[in-house]
Amino acid sequence: MKIFWRWIRRGLLALVLLFIAWHLWLLGNVLWWKWVPPSETSFMSLRLSELNQAKPDAELHYRWVPYEQISVHLKRAVIAAEDDKFVDHEGFDWDGIQKAIEKNQKKGKAVAGGSTISQQLAKNLFLSPSRSYFRKAEEAIITVMIEALWDKRRILEVYLNVVEWGNGIFGCEAAAQRYYRVPASRLAPTQAARMAVMLPNPRKYETRFGPRLAAHAARIQGRMQYSEVP
Repeated sequence: MKIFWRWIRRGLLALVLLFIAWHLWLLGNVLWWKWVPPSETSFMSLRLSELNQAKPDAELHYRWVPYEQISVHLKRAVIAAEDDKFVDHEGFDWDGIQKAIEKNQKKGKAVAGGSTISQQLAKNLFLSPSRSYFRKAEEAIITVMIEALWDKRRILEVYLNVVEWGNGIFGCEAAAQRYYRVPASRLAPTQAARMAVMLPNPRKYETRFGPRLAAHAARIQGRMQYSEVP
């Protein structure tokens, strides 16, 4: 029995050490990416693997551009569509989370997430699209790291550059070129609003941008002027 409990303790210690090592690795990457553009994210790796299954030589479309070379219209549109309290919260919009919970309970299924831009960035950089309590807990830990070490300008810059915007399309530069044949710096308000409303399901809306989504884009465009941009 003593040997059994000794192995149990050793196993628990190993799990604790593994947990610490994993989060130190995450912290190191967050620190590094404070100044250096990510060359690849977890979402990029997952999507490339999926594409390679159908086409072994498939490649992602991804090109980093500095914050100054991103249209202010797109910055305003994304904040209006995804996180209108972005500059004020510290990573979590508690009112938004509460409203999402109430909406999901009313519908009887998960139809709203309440995630902020910071939370979405944490997920895109390190995690997967799967839904679980463990993933949400990891997302929260990484969000705290990002908010503690980066300013809002850097968070929005990285988010706009790495977020998925279509099948194999990552970042605003690749998306602007794909959908409008212009650089991200030249996106007009209407174009920016249409791109912003694609973010919840970009691979679907890439080919199915119907009247309801167009109406949503028009509403977002009307709210863009009120978006505070870092």
